[in-house]
Amino acid sequence: MMSEAAPAQADAVRLRSGIRALVRRFSVTERADVACCGITVAQAATIETLAATGPLRLGDLGRRLGITPSTLTRNLTRLLEAGLVEREADAEDARASRVALTDAGRRAAVQRAEQEADFGREILERLPSDRRPVVVLALQDLLVAVREATERCCPGAFDHLMTDYPERGGCCDERCE
Repeated sequence: MMSEAAPAQADAVRLRSGIRALVRRFSVTERADVACCGITVAQAATIETLAATGPLRLGDLGRRLGITPSTLTRNLTRLLEAGLVEREADAEDARASRVALTDAGRRAAVQRAEQEADFGREILERLPSDRRPVVVLALQDLLVAVREATERCCPGAFDHLMTDYPERGGCCDERCE
């Protein structure tokens, strides 16, 4: 007779394998999408972050992106040269500067968001229509669980990535209304 731990372990392995496959697939998709726009995945992440937050100090931007100062500097140099971001004086600290999107950077962020939405729609359209809401809600539940598990080792580390996924007890869908 098989113990309950064996199927649970097998499910955990399949879950991790499935997540890894999704991450790899979306990374490839991002690279393909951004390559046509002439920027790297890291540069796209910078633009998306600035579009979501508004101007940020360099240290805050680097922490949000999870990259080193030297990597951030390289990304920003290319984005500055492309006219997608600009540096501005920090009104609160004259020694510091902030990075902000230019008009061209905002247009690039909108274009990128539209590409991602189109890809998401294409994925959902490949699922049976009656299963789509179930899949989306299950993904939300999965991400909430990932957030909780991550909090154990890295409190707050990924909060900026999980703004659409509340902690358990909070809710952002019609099930709670």
